[in-house]
Amino acid sequence: MPRKLPPLNSLPSFEAAARHLSFSRAAEELNVTHGAISRAIKHLEDQLDVRLFERATRSVRLTAVGEPYARAVREALDRLSSATATATTRHSNSTLNVSTSDGFAGKWLVPRLYRFHREHSEIDVRISTTGQLSSFLGDGIDIAIRYGGGNYPGLTAEFLTEEEVFPVCSPRLVEGKRALRKPADLKHHTLIHDAFPIDWATWLASAGVEGVDPQSGITFDSATFAVEAAVQGEGVVLGRTMLVAADLATGRLVRPFEHALKSTSSFYVVYPPGAIRQRKVKAFRDWLLAELAPPSES
Repeated sequence: MPRKLPPLNSLPSFEAAARHLSFSRAAEELNVTHGAISRAIKHLEDQLDVRLFERATRSVRLTAVGEPYARAVREALDRLSSATATATTRHSNSTLNVSTSDGFAGKWLVPRLYRFHREHSEIDVRISTTGQLSSFLGDGIDIAIRYGGGNYPGLTAEFLTEEEVFPVCSPRLVEGKRALRKPADLKHHTLIHDAFPIDWATWLASAGVEGVDPQSGITFDSATFAVEAAVQGEGVVLGRTMLVAADLATGRLVRPFEHALKSTSSFYVVYPPGAIRQRKVKAFRDWLLAELAPPSES
C-alpha cells in the first residue's frame, strides 16, 4: 500500500520555523527568503488540510496539531540526516568539511592545522569561511566552530573557550611623540573596526573615555584583515583573545592598556546528532578540545 506522505520539500522549512517559532529566523538558517518559508508552510498546510501555525502580527506559534507534528518531523529529519551521513561515510570518509568564521580560521585554526594533519594524514580538511551560518545538511558541512551563546537547536554544541576584548596595536604605537599610554590617547590614533558585536563605542564607554569618536577610522568585513592592519601599524583594533594570542606572543602586537571586556559569547564546536559516530568528525572534535585544553600543571 503506498505511503501517504506530505510534500517533502516543505518539511525542512516547517521544521526550522517550528523550532525557532519564527519564519525570519528559519529563512536565515536555510538561506532562503521569508516568503519562501511562508509559501512552503502554506503549501504543507493546504496538502494536510490543517493549520499548523497560529499567525499574529509579529509572532507565530504552533497549533495543537502543529506541535506534535513538528516533533515527529524533526525526529524523522534527524533520522534521515543520520542515515544519510552513515550511507555516505564510505565515500567521504577521507574529507572533512569544516565551517567557521574568517577570523577564527585565519588567526587560530590554520596556523595549527598542520598538527591535525600530522596525527590524521588520511583526512583531508576543507574549510568554509562564509559569513553566514552554514546548513549542515544543505551545505555538506560535517562540523563547525561557532561563536555565540551555545544554543543551537537540533545540534550538539560543546563549549570550547571564552573570550575577552581589548585594544591591541603595533609596538611602534606605544613609542614616540604620541605614544599610547592611556585610553584617552586613542584620540590621536586611527581606530580599526570589524564586524564584531563589541565595538569601539562599547569599549570606550566601559573604560570611561570621552573625546574619542568611536565611529572614526577604517573598517574591514574581515577580522583577519583588521588584525593584520593593526600589525602593520595602521591603527588600534579591538583584539579578541583567540584571534590575537599568537601575535601578542611573538611581539607583533602589544596591549597598550589592560582594560578588557568579557564577551557574552563563546566559541563552541557544533555538529549534528549522530555525526560524532563518524571517525573523521570525532577525530577533529577531540583534536580541537585537546588544543584548547588548559595547560596541565606539572
